[in-house]
Amino acid sequence: MPSLRPIHNRLRRLAGLDLAEFFDTAIERWEICPAEDVEILAGIWLPDQIDHIAQTEFGGLPDILAQMQGNPAEHTAPTMAYRFRDVDFVDGVLYARGAERHLRQRRRSGMIYPKPRENLGGALYESWIGNRWFGNWLLNDCLAYRLAEAAGNPVTSAPARGGHTARYEELLGMSPRRIGNVHFDELILFDDLKNNSNRRARAQENRARLLNGRKLTPLPGVFIFRGASGDARILENEAEIAERFETEYGFRTLYIDRHSADDMAEACGAAQMVVGVEGSQLAHGVIAMAPRGTLLTLQPADRVTTSLKLLTDCWQQHYAMVVGSGTASGYRIGWDQIQRTMDLIEDKRSKNSS
Repeated sequence: MPSLRPIHNRLRRLAGLDLAEFFDTAIERWEICPAEDVEILAGIWLPDQIDHIAQTEFGGLPDILAQMQGNPAEHTAPTMAYRFRDVDFVDGVLYARGAERHLRQRRRSGMIYPKPRENLGGALYESWIGNRWFGNWLLNDCLAYRLAEAAGNPVTSAPARGGHTARYEELLGMSPRRIGNVHFDELILFDDLKNNSNRRARAQENRARLLNGRKLTPLPGVFIFRGASGDARILENEAEIAERFETEYGFRTLYIDRHSADDMAEACGAAQMVVGVEGSQLAHGVIAMAPRGTLLTLQPADRVTTSLKLLTDCWQQHYAMVVGSGTASGYRIGWDQIQRTMDLIEDKRSKNSS
């Protein structure tokens, strides 16, 4: 029997009526962690970097400046859980009565869908951004998995994958039920993007799971080479920069197409710093590096973002950036800029240890 929920939602929009917020349709809600004040470490960058920014991504320039400024006692909202009844999940979209929530791009068009034949209850931990970017899956969705695991019957629409993803699921002890189109008699969702103490504790739990049983040999730092992988961010002198980090700072270079999740974990888990072009490949470093380590991102002037700082804040790491000259399709960063930023990082490290 077809469902008319998409048509109902469409008619509401045509009538000028807003759809309900999906979380507002929950039959029950509860706090997993209350609101609290947490320390947000200030970002590290040269004073002239603001002048290099031509365009920002995932927020405006005021957002970038506020996040780089940090806050010794930032008020952080609670982590919440929500219980729903009678929800369809079809083609990447959750349909409740009068509300919908998109978790991945739809593969089909049309205003009706066949009612799903499978009925179940479960806790869904995936997100739109986690389905879009590997880094958000590893650092956001894999944290929410711990909540779904505690709630019982964690489920995901993400298909089983190979490579790094499969190995991380194994290392993190993740064994979700994989679903297609289903009807949820009961569904639990989470609002879990606030870097409070509960989320930070889960970050350290995942790090501990990743490094369990490994013998770590201390490293000054790791450079994670991006190359042409993922969305275009072509640092034209990336190979030269990686080599200079090796020769001048004793770093090790890792390549995402050559090194396994285990290789990444063992190197980054022992490193004081992780450096690379801003992007999802740096998530390998964030998840494994110890608190108070430093992530240094190398960014094109037309795509400056602090999205990874929201994640280093969760892992209680320092965040630094250098903005280059050029665009994401081709840019360069002078070694002098990097050296001066490294001096700032070392100065911060010295002050913290004294």
